[in-house]
Amino acid sequence: MIIEERKPNPQRKLDDCVAIPLKPFDWRAYNNSQMREKIMFLKLLDDLCQMVDNDKYSFRGRRPNSFSHQIFCICFKVYLGTSSRRLISDLDLCREKGYIDRVPHFNSVCNYFNNKTIKFWLKNLIELSALPLGSLEDKFAIDSSGFSQKKYAERWSSVRQKYYRHREYKKAHCIYGCYSNVIVGVKIREGTSADSPHFEAILRRASENFDIKEISADKAYSSRENHKVAEDLGITPFILFKKNATGNSRGAMVWHKMYKYFKENKNEFLTHYHMRSNSESGFFMIKQKFGGFVNSKNSIAQDNEILCKILCHNICVLIQEIYLSKVNVDFLNCAKRYVAQK
Repeated sequence: MIIEERKPNPQRKLDDCVAIPLKPFDWRAYNNSQMREKIMFLKLLDDLCQMVDNDKYSFRGRRPNSFSHQIFCICFKVYLGTSSRRLISDLDLCREKGYIDRVPHFNSVCNYFNNKTIKFWLKNLIELSALPLGSLEDKFAIDSSGFSQKKYAERWSSVRQKYYRHREYKKAHCIYGCYSNVIVGVKIREGTSADSPHFEAILRRASENFDIKEISADKAYSSRENHKVAEDLGITPFILFKKNATGNSRGAMVWHKMYKYFKENKNEFLTHYHMRSNSESGFFMIKQKFGGFVNSKNSIAQDNEILCKILCHNICVLIQEIYLSKVNVDFLNCAKRYVAQK
């Protein structure tokens, strides 16, 4: 990885301003990552599923398939973007390779999405899948985007100002690493859910597993409370101020400090703020590859389907960085230092 070193500016008002990494693009490595993506995807997905604790499965009657089996099947279905019926032949190949013990009925694959407990494990696996890239990431961005509940509905970017349409969408609140576009934390809520109230929970959770030095966000997250949360965690907030904002601290000195820096060093502030464009790129990557809509009908299944899209995205990003940044992936060692969700 090549890093552009910047000379210190004596007029800079912030005490610590880290250089912005510039990732060179190696077409040969990228081509190799794309050609071998499907093979490596199955291997990494299987390794992640081995981290799932299947002993916590409570059931009555015949023992159902394990959590790891269910997660593997639904994630592979989302990755392929195929129907449950057409998925069965691919799962049969996975059984021959030893990734699963048996091939489920295609209706069973659809029923896996309705498992409430899987939602907990999917969120943990999303965070765990991002840990191998922790050494590359110290700048993060937070944003949200909608996933339509209808296949041929308008894009979220077209209706996000039409609040009466939000009930037709699920909203994913995500925090991204600005270098690789990997998602390190996510909350799935209804489309009517506002952005700012989720800032604290997502940022605090991400800071438990990642060394966050900067956080950038748009005006939807602009509040003194969010600035104070970032300061308490030792994170520099680059959150864009609204037009009617003033520098009055009202108990939040970090608000006054960042507002003054914004007014006196606007270009430098915007350089850091525009790192959040990576979150837009991340959502585009997910929707372009796995679709901006969900096929599931009920709320639990829709949440799990969106989480599967995000987990598949993380694995694909991880595969790309294995070739581009020579990242070493060892989920077992990552799990030892991973702070699991409760």
